Amino acid sequence: MTQDIFLSPKGQRPAEGKPSRHVVLGIGAAMAGSAVFSLNDLCIKQLSGAYALHQVILVRGLVGLAFILAFAALSGQRQVWRTQRPWMHLIRACIVMISNATYFLGLAALPLANAAAIGFVAPLLLTMLSVVVLREKVGWHRWSAVVVGLIGVVVMLRPEGQFHWAAVLVLISALCYAITQTMTRMFRATESSVTINFYTQVAFIIVSASMGMWTGDGHLAGSADASLAFLFRPWNMPPIGDWIYFLGTGISVAIGGLLMAQAYRMNETALVAPFEYTSMPLAVIWGLIFFGTFPDLQGWIGIALIIGAGLYTLYREAWRHHAG
Repeated sequence: MTQDIFLSPKGQRPAEGKPSRHVVLGIGAAMAGSAVFSLNDLCIKQLSGAYALHQVILVRGLVGLAFILAFAALSGQRQVWRTQRPWMHLIRACIVMISNATYFLGLAALPLANAAAIGFVAPLLLTMLSVVVLREKVGWHRWSAVVVGLIGVVVMLRPEGQFHWAAVLVLISALCYAITQTMTRMFRATESSVTINFYTQVAFIIVSASMGMWTGDGHLAGSADASLAFLFRPWNMPPIGDWIYFLGTGISVAIGGLLMAQAYRMNETALVAPFEYTSMPLAVIWGLIFFGTFPDLQGWIGIALIIGAGLYTLYREAWRHHAG
């Protein structure tokens, strides 16, 4: 078995009325990972108006890979490339790339809030896939928590009713994201979180570099559509001020990837999924700090639904261990 840098005691029964250590750590990882990924979205949105998607992904992949290798070295995990499932990693990496590309292309054409609202259908899809693929048992309590959390996101973000084809890209991204996290759950017995993310970053580098060699000169550029412009724009040298966003997206995707992979490896998918909604209340807090915006009554109702769904899931998990 590949060495896991996040070791947890096995075979220990949790104290009565308390969720297991796996549950607490997994939920914490999911909440932290969601918050970090939201920073990645902000950085990508900032860069989408001036740079090509493949240039951004290449720099992000290089920064992310450097972070992963440094983290592995500091934690004592050697030879992170060793795996028992090379073909599964290849398949997963391809799906991850489709998920990232479709989301960021959609994000370039949609307001950030709208793209986020559409993307949050992913936890519902994850719960469905956990039943069909992983044969996990999902009761009506967990289904209810996922649905309530999704309703909270819709209430808080108020996505516009206008149809935009870029919304389809975000829906494709959500489906691919659900598939990749389902595969992460399948990796839990043999692959560490570091190994999973190592292969993801390598795939990003290879594909984005290849795309850059084909379209990096800008010969396909010129579209007025924001998504296509983001895809085919020529490469250019970023000024110093933009490097904070390049570094930010690379580091955030590496940290977020580690945290989310660990969350889905440690716990059932339906348990983790509702906690991905927690990035939205954090977005409200950051809006207040950096932009002076404050949610109205409808916004606070959405926040209450999201937080309530997560807390109810944690309560149900504690109840199950107490009853068991």
